[in-house]
Amino acid sequence: MHILLIEDDPSVANFVEKGFIDKGHIVTHAATGVDGLGLAKDEDYDAIIVDRMLPELDGLSIIEALRNEKDNTPILVLSALGEVTDRIDGLKVGADDYLSKPFDFEELYTRIEVLVRRRDIDTPITRLKVADLELDLLAHEARRAGQKLLLQPREFRLLEYLMRHAGQIVTRTMLLENVWDYHFDPQTNVIDVHISRLRQKIDKEFDTQLLLTVRGSGYVLNDPDKAL
Repeated sequence: MHILLIEDDPSVANFVEKGFIDKGHIVTHAATGVDGLGLAKDEDYDAIIVDRMLPELDGLSIIEALRNEKDNTPILVLSALGEVTDRIDGLKVGADDYLSKPFDFEELYTRIEVLVRRRDIDTPITRLKVADLELDLLAHEARRAGQKLLLQPREFRLLEYLMRHAGQIVTRTMLLENVWDYHFDPQTNVIDVHISRLRQKIDKEFDTQLLLTVRGSGYVLNDPDKAL
């Protein structure tokens, strides 16, 4: 999971961040409300943990702003304000859960796991993102670093399959069976031709190469933020 933590208390932030990192997750931390809202808008997260009382912009205003922009990322409020009315206020503006301080980390972790799992079940995937490469499945658009990529229908399907398996080696057989929907002669060069065309479109104008060939095995869409 990639968690956005918006918390101005250094001791609480360090405690939460260490707990998630120890369990193998990634935490991005913001110490002010303005910075937190900016980070929430700039990148996709599996969940957001936000304090209510923050410098520059309070936590409830952050939640309200995100919900007004149709951002459905699971949000848990972590706050010293723990009265029933405080919880109601948090849930009314769009928070998915509310946990009062002081708190037990395992309870926080379990609540976040439940929120993420529920979102994964209830929300169909409409957008894929690997590094600065984005695929909008509804608009049928691909962009890299904000630049629109003109893809043919087969190239779009090929990129979608690679992005859904980002960081994994995808064999020629897997591509033939899942992108072309039927079996080809494994020796055909149709895969090489389409991979070459796709690579020209998503990598040629950029410093970081994402679509790699793994000799003797297949191909991998590499996410630089994750180890192969």
